[in-house]
Amino acid sequence: MTGTWPHLFREGAADTPVLLLLHGTGGAEHDLLPLVERLSPGSGYLAPRGPVQEHGMNRWFRRLREGVFDVDDVVRRAGELEEFIEWARDQYGITNRALVAVGFSNGANIALATALLHPRTLTEVVAFSGMYPLEGRAVDADLTGSSVALFNGKADAMAPFDSVVRLGSILESRGTEVSRNVREGGHGIHPTEVDGAAAWIASHTRKVSHD
Repeated sequence: MTGTWPHLFREGAADTPVLLLLHGTGGAEHDLLPLVERLSPGSGYLAPRGPVQEHGMNRWFRRLREGVFDVDDVVRRAGELEEFIEWARDQYGITNRALVAVGFSNGANIALATALLHPRTLTEVVAFSGMYPLEGRAVDADLTGSSVALFNGKADAMAPFDSVVRLGSILESRGTEVSRNVREGGHGIHPTEVDGAAAWIASHTRKVSHD
């Protein structure tokens, strides 16, 4: 059961969102905790550990090789993350709190896949160094009401910019409000991106609640 995934939880202030923290390849549930107070001071957080192992590294889904995802597994694991979110909402009594996924790299990609495939469960995503996670698959969900902030480096070999552009176009075509933020450089989270994400979270969670 996904509720047994190792994870960390902090309730935070009742009037704050809960940040769903999704680490990158080789990371763990503690990795993104230092960002919480910079992104949304006092907020709650829910930080699970990726359930897939690749040469001893935690991941959210399998890949066939660098940059080539096992899309069947992406779909499966997005469903598992949806189940985990719904379990945690009930377990921790946060059904009526705004939930914002904050993912880096592989964590960004599973957040994006979950938002694309399960929009009733996840409607707000901050994706650092993410790319389109469902290559070769059509997305037919109505994403009206969803909001995604993309933060990418132009020279990111691990998240090619053409995939990022396609991601934004697909999200918008299904009704998502997309904020595109592009900087020089490659893979990673730049301090200016953290500031931009904090402003985005503040502006969106004032008007968002989970029905």
